[in-house]
Amino acid sequence: MRRILGASAAVLVVLGGCADPELSKIRAINTDRVGEVIEQAKYQLADALGVARGTVQNRLDRLMETGTLLGFTARVREDYDERTVQAVMMIEVVGKSTTHVIRKLRGLPEIVALHTTNGSWDLIGDIRAGSLAEFDRVLREVRMIDGVANSETSLLLSSV
Repeated sequence: MRRILGASAAVLVVLGGCADPELSKIRAINTDRVGEVIEQAKYQLADALGVARGTVQNRLDRLMETGTLLGFTARVREDYDERTVQAVMMIEVVGKSTTHVIRKLRGLPEIVALHTTNGSWDLIGDIRAGSLAEFDRVLREVRMIDGVANSETSLLLSSV
């Protein structure tokens, strides 16, 4: 198990849909506390590997610095919070400004995934916002980015 820290390690907490009674308790945690859940996962990883938490933290820091590890996340079922507004946004980019636009889009926390594509659109962004007002703000911010020529957004109404 110690080889985990030598490779691209990631701490992942899955909320919801879990039969394990211990992990099912996590579902009750308010999503505002996701950072605390990730910190706790680091302690659990240290215990599982039989090393000190500081060792895990130092190795994770090095993996972050080298770019091997891009970050930590807690994955929540898509339908976990019905109050979340979910959408996909297709984005057309002007000329050779794709790198600039991608950099700006990555700075918006509501854009949870970003994809390059072919066809009429250059980029597709997955948007998650806490309210329609937040969603509206994100749309405005994206459309104000220099290099964004056009966009089309579709709300996701339900998962089937």
